[in-house]
Amino acid sequence: MPLDVPPPEDNDSVPPGSGGGGDRIIDEPIAEALSRRYLAYALSVITDRALPDVRDGLKPVQRRVLYAMREMRLNPDAAARKCAKVVGEVMGGYHPHGDQSIYDTLVRMAQQFAQRYPQVDGQGNFGNIDGDNAAAMRYTEAKLTVAATLLLDGIEENAVDFKPTYDGSDDEPVVLPAGFPNLLANGSTGIAVGMATSIPPHNAGELIDACLLLLDRPDASTEALMAHVQGPDFPTGGVIVEPRGSLINTYETGRGGVRVRARWTKEDLGKGTYQIVVTEIPYQVKKAELIEGLAELIDGKKAPLLGDVRDESAEDVRIVLEPKSRNVEPEVLMESLFRLSALETRFSVNLNVLDARGTPGVMGLKQALLAFLDHRREVLVRRARHRLEKIEARLHILDGLMIAYLNLDEVIRIVRYEDKPKDKLIETFALTEIQADAILNTRLRQLARLEEMEIRREHAELAEERDGIVAMLASDKAQWKLVATGLKNVKAQLADLNVRRSTFAEAPAIDADAAIEAMIVREPITIILSERGWIRAAKGRVDDPSELKFKEGDKLQFLVPAETTDKLLIFASDGRFFTLGCDKLPGARGHGEPLRLMIDLDDKVGLIDVFPHKPGMKRVLASKQGYGFILPEEEAIAFRRAGKQVLNAGDPAKKGEGAAVCLPLNPPGSAHADHLAVMGDNGKLLVFPVDELPEMPRGKGVKLQSYREGGLKDAAAFNAVDGMTTVDASGRTRTWPEWREWLGRRAGAGKLAPKGFPQSKRFRPR
Repeated sequence: MPLDVPPPEDNDSVPPGSGGGGDRIIDEPIAEALSRRYLAYALSVITDRALPDVRDGLKPVQRRVLYAMREMRLNPDAAARKCAKVVGEVMGGYHPHGDQSIYDTLVRMAQQFAQRYPQVDGQGNFGNIDGDNAAAMRYTEAKLTVAATLLLDGIEENAVDFKPTYDGSDDEPVVLPAGFPNLLANGSTGIAVGMATSIPPHNAGELIDACLLLLDRPDASTEALMAHVQGPDFPTGGVIVEPRGSLINTYETGRGGVRVRARWTKEDLGKGTYQIVVTEIPYQVKKAELIEGLAELIDGKKAPLLGDVRDESAEDVRIVLEPKSRNVEPEVLMESLFRLSALETRFSVNLNVLDARGTPGVMGLKQALLAFLDHRREVLVRRARHRLEKIEARLHILDGLMIAYLNLDEVIRIVRYEDKPKDKLIETFALTEIQADAILNTRLRQLARLEEMEIRREHAELAEERDGIVAMLASDKAQWKLVATGLKNVKAQLADLNVRRSTFAEAPAIDADAAIEAMIVREPITIILSERGWIRAAKGRVDDPSELKFKEGDKLQFLVPAETTDKLLIFASDGRFFTLGCDKLPGARGHGEPLRLMIDLDDKVGLIDVFPHKPGMKRVLASKQGYGFILPEEEAIAFRRAGKQVLNAGDPAKKGEGAAVCLPLNPPGSAHADHLAVMGDNGKLLVFPVDELPEMPRGKGVKLQSYREGGLKDAAAFNAVDGMTTVDASGRTRTWPEWREWLGRRAGAGKLAPKGFPQSKRFRPR
């Protein structure tokens, strides 16, 4: 059925056999129809599902859960009710979606390891930090917490707007009054269409102090606010090691990240041995998966300093880590594990929220707090006006009662003898219907003198309260003062929860790599890499490569002597360098393992060179287009599987693009090369001083040789004293003393290579 077309109001009006009527078919471009519908869907996800409101920090489903529980009178001092009952009330009255999504929200609002200030007091199995799920909703019970009542306080006093529910049978709040800055206190995460939000939890006491500072100094800077809001305060604790400058920038822009690591202590076991005990883990890390990850590091020999891991947790977290050796320093062990495991994580910060008008946007710390304060002021004013209406109504009745007491005998006579006493009272004393009804509803016992005095006292008190409210509504300063007073009261009510759990520290400057290398036994090995990309490491030196065995159809490509303590550098044809620890390479008993399982290397990308890293070494990198530069080897070390892009060589899948050479300039035991010889596909040779090449950490480089067609074929670096040499396919070495005839300036075309130059146009065979 075509969308956006209402059905006929009267089915009898549709002619039989018409198929619903041709007038109900709309012709429009498919792109326009899809665009309009997708935009509506995206807007719905952003505003009604994924992003929290900056005022109360809640998503619609969270707000509906709290409001439904309040309507069920599940207050902190009341008995808990089955979660199935709560979910049913929410789904039937306010949130017409799946019951499981509602229950998942309810469960998260009750988890103390997920919420800094839980809004639901759960009884039963609500999951744990290991990652286990909660019990079914028919087994668990829930009620509101004190924090939830603070969010709901004043909702019955016209503090916020209401809107019709999905079926129009009831009303629900657009936003909650929010007695404290819940958005930042509990944080929020969500993925919308084209945007996302990620807000870490904070300490409510610190946030309130920052709000009070803004009330005193509206022009306070983000750095001044951070004198109170030091940073996130995760419910699972941990140690925040993010630099202060980075935190200030994050809170200024609303985007950034926070590095948090586990809290640990050293326990001495005597005789020089010890163990590490982890008592707090990073936020949103599942303990079971963390321990499983550490065990995999041990099995995969990727954590050479860690000997064993045990989980001795009960109510509190207690993860025991045993070092491989008593000689390992505990700080070095933990720094290595922080880099390898989820013992340290980075919580991404993206303070993307809906403002008071429902518009999504990223806010900084100050903007978010100001938006909350504006909301609190509006709630205060609305509650005051609601109270003022109540007072005015009561004073109106009290005025009528005072008239009755002053004319009691006449009132009694009218009531006893008049046929229509209400009308007579209104006519005689100029009363309103409300006042007349109040007089007629007065009991005889309330006609005593004492009751008259009580009415006068109540009238005076209400009149005084009314004058105070009127004066407050007329003064912005008085309104903000009351907002501050309310925040101080809320801080006192949350005092027990405001003890900071996450602390701050600087990450120690420890070279974990050097310590790990110190634990590796230094032995000579030979790295064997086949053409199909299978890699292995044989102990010692391989003297006769012909004895090596490979899979059928495969053969040797690289044979690299190295040591177990070396870092193996792999240079790919797309200009990337990859780094592998030689001690982590598979043994040579079998055919090894595919290199592409260890690094992110595409099948279309080939390998140019493989060699162990030597400190202080420099290399010449060049592309097939004839551009290159000098690279310090330290810049080639990569710490990621994806490698490190160093040479901009183009797409190696295209003809004439990709990396061509990777030459050492100062190999150990040899003279430093001072000249570079380059050979083009056109057979022309050019020699120029190495000094004409720039030294760069990455880039495209400068032009080495000019070509009318083709590109760079090969290159060689040599010392002028030793002269230029070539090696032909049969392995014979030839020295070219006349190399100076081809000496020129960089970027020249060169001259045809001399007779006798290898027909492969390469200085050395591959």
